[in-house]
Amino acid sequence: MPRISHNRLSARAVASLKDGVFADGGNLWLTVKGNTRAWSVRYTSPVTGKAREMGIGSTRTISLADARERAAVARKMIADGLDPIEVRQQERAAQKKETGLTFEQVALCYIKEQAPGWKDRRGEAIWQGSLRQHVFPVFGSKQVGSVDTDDVLKALRPIWTRLTETAQRLRGRIERILDYARSQGWREGENPARWKGHLATILPKPGAVTTVKHHAAVPCRDLPVIMQALQQSRGTAARAVQFVCLTAARSGEVRGAVWSEIDMQARMWSIPAERMKMKREHRVPLSDRAVAILQEMLPLRAAAKGDWLFPGQKAGRPLSDVALSKALHLAAGTKDVTVHGLRSTFRDWAAEETDYPREVAEMALAHAIGDKVEAAYRRGDLLEKRRALMDEWAAYCCGLHRNRP
Repeated sequence: MPRISHNRLSARAVASLKDGVFADGGNLWLTVKGNTRAWSVRYTSPVTGKAREMGIGSTRTISLADARERAAVARKMIADGLDPIEVRQQERAAQKKETGLTFEQVALCYIKEQAPGWKDRRGEAIWQGSLRQHVFPVFGSKQVGSVDTDDVLKALRPIWTRLTETAQRLRGRIERILDYARSQGWREGENPARWKGHLATILPKPGAVTTVKHHAAVPCRDLPVIMQALQQSRGTAARAVQFVCLTAARSGEVRGAVWSEIDMQARMWSIPAERMKMKREHRVPLSDRAVAILQEMLPLRAAAKGDWLFPGQKAGRPLSDVALSKALHLAAGTKDVTVHGLRSTFRDWAAEETDYPREVAEMALAHAIGDKVEAAYRRGDLLEKRRALMDEWAAYCCGLHRNRP
């Protein structure tokens, strides 16, 4: 194939050529597409032997003469056995190191890049808030390449035993930010925030310095009385709390429920995967009392704006978590119980008062199945067994201790 002669283009041609790819010679090419006119150098890498193309800028900022000079520099590198793209990457990495970016600057850059992919929209604010409170005052102004184990410990030690869960999350965030900095060429060496084999040998295990706080549960023996009080209240929040209890669902799943998820004829509530903690669709068989609650809510459906099962006071909004808590506290006569704790009450009742296998109750709670034997039950969702279980649970909640056959 004959070589392309050098300097084939003119300044006038560069400005007037229509869409296409045009060679100037000497590895220099011009790509025209609409209003875009860009220079590039095409070559075979002396390192990998593969064809490569390196962009060198737009014609708006790089003249024909400048483009030819840059192409000449690239040809010299190739003749010396160097790949121009790799050389440019190395130069940029070195330049980044010389800029002396601080940990805070890198952290904010990392958050900005990652936040669009986070499911929780509050993630960006949460990350920034925790770092500004506990980390940036300690070593935020330090060059990211100089952050060491002592810096990380100065930030974590004051809260490791007092705010253990927060400290654990911060350690993980610091580790990810420093990994990001290393991938960008802004630091070298091991990550000083790494837990396994590093901080784990210095700080006490989180489980040894903190006590797990469980959601306060309603004692099984008190539940029928509380459910009766909720039924007498007849408010939307009180009905929602009853529905939470009767379905063993999470508060957020009930508050976010819409009528399109309900099949009254099949007596089924199908919660889509995106609303579930484990990101799997969950079917909930509805007992007589659960269906009755929905029938009580039907007259409000036409009046309410939106499709919520339990609409809030604000038009187009569901009930708040606070509203459910207040309804439960009023019915129970104490603030020492939580709506989420009703799931624990259900689990205790299923274990102590019934003979149903553990996996049936776990699946009713939509818990993750970790054991291989239990995981086999994931092939089905034990719907009929769960329906019988939920019917018995509803009877218990309503004070009807139905005997199983």
